[in-house]
Amino acid sequence: MNDYLLNVGKNAKKASQSLLNVSEEQLNKTLLTGAKLIRENKGYLQKANAIDIENAKLKGQSAGFIDRLTLSDKVIEGVAVGMEQVATLKSPVGSVSYSYQDDEQGFALQKKAVPFGVIGIIYESRPNVTADAFALCFKTSNAVILKGGSDSINSNKAMVTVLKKALEQNGIDQNAVSLIEDTSRETTVEFMKMNKYVDLLIPRGSASLINSALQNATVPIIETGTGNCHVYVDNTADVTKAVNIIFNAKTQRYSVCNACESLVIHSEILQKALPQIAKALEQKQVVIRADERAFDVIQDYPYLEKATDKDFFTEYGDAIISVKTVDSLSQAIDHINEHSTKHSECIVTETEKNAEMFLNEIDSACVYHNASTRFSDGFQFGLGAEIGISTQKLHARGPMGLGALVTYKYVVKGNGAVRK
Repeated sequence: MNDYLLNVGKNAKKASQSLLNVSEEQLNKTLLTGAKLIRENKGYLQKANAIDIENAKLKGQSAGFIDRLTLSDKVIEGVAVGMEQVATLKSPVGSVSYSYQDDEQGFALQKKAVPFGVIGIIYESRPNVTADAFALCFKTSNAVILKGGSDSINSNKAMVTVLKKALEQNGIDQNAVSLIEDTSRETTVEFMKMNKYVDLLIPRGSASLINSALQNATVPIIETGTGNCHVYVDNTADVTKAVNIIFNAKTQRYSVCNACESLVIHSEILQKALPQIAKALEQKQVVIRADERAFDVIQDYPYLEKATDKDFFTEYGDAIISVKTVDSLSQAIDHINEHSTKHSECIVTETEKNAEMFLNEIDSACVYHNASTRFSDGFQFGLGAEIGISTQKLHARGPMGLGALVTYKYVVKGNGAVRK
C-alpha cells in the first residue's frame, strides 16, 4: 500500500475512534452547520463543478452523464435539505435489539448497535453523493473515506473542503471525512484491499465498478446500484395504469438506478397495450428495442429497433427500453429473474393471485404491484435518506438508511461471574 493511502486509512481509523465520544446532539449540530455552509458556498461549488462539466463535454459524454454530474441550484439545495433531514433522524447507535439475563451464573447481556468504524464509498460522477454519504456515515458515528470518479474530482474536492470546514467549526476531527484525490484505477484497487483500516466498502455506480469491487476487494462489500429494472404487463392489466407506470418509470429520469429499462408484456394483451405504451414513450423519443412479436405490433414506431439478447441484460441509463413478449406469468418471472440485477421489478395486473405469485417469486430487493419502480429510494420509503440500494442479501437489502450503517456487539456484564 502506498504511503498516501496508508495515511488516509490511519487518519480515518483514528477519527472513527474519536466519533464514539461525540454526542448525537453534536453530530446533529455539525450536520446543520454543513447544510448552512453548502448553501453559503454554492458559487464555490458550482465553479468547481463547471470545470468537470466542461471536461465531460469535451470528452463527448452523454446528456444523462452530464445530468448526473451537474450541481444545479436544485441539486445543491437538495443536498443541504438532505443533511438537515438526516439531522432530524434518530441514530440507531446504542439501540438494544436483544437482552438476556442469567441469574444462576450471574451475568446479563445486551445486543447493541455500534458503528462499523470506517466506511469506504466508491462512486462515479455524482458529486451530490459526496455530501449524502458523509451525512449518513457521520450520523451513525462512522468515519468515511470517499473515492469518486475522475470526471467529478473538482466538484468532490470542493464539497469535501466545505464539509471539513463544518467539522472544524464544531471541534470534530476533520478526518471524519476523507477524499482519495488520486483517481487512477490502481489506487482504486488498492483502496479495495485496505481491510486493516476500512471496515465496510460500498461501491455505487456502473456494473463494471461493482464487478471490479467483487473481484478485487478484501474489505467486506455491499453490492449496490446496478438497476436493470423490469415492468411486467400481465394479461389482466389495466392498460391506462400500465401506460402511466411505464412512462413514469422510464422517462421521469433516465440516469437513475430505479428507472425501468425492460418492459415484459403478456402476448394476450400485446396488441392492445403496446401501441398505447409506445404512443406515450414517443413523446420523449424513447428508443424501443423489441423482440420479433413486439416489433411487428409497433412496426411504424419512429424509434424502433430490433432487440438482441444483450439488450435484455442492459441497464441503459438513457432513453432506451427493451421489450420482451411472454406467454405466461411463469415465463415473465423466469425471464426477469434471469436478466435482472435484483434491484426493482413491477407487475401491472388486476389479478391479485398473479400479483402475489410475482411478489413472492421475483428475487429482487424491491417488488411492486401496480406502482412505479421509481419509488425505490430511501426518502420515498420513509428512511429519511439512503447510502445506496443494496442488490444483495447480506447484511442489507434494498434502500439502505441509517440502520444499514451499523453492526452490533454483545455487551456482557457480571460481578465476578464465571461459567459453571
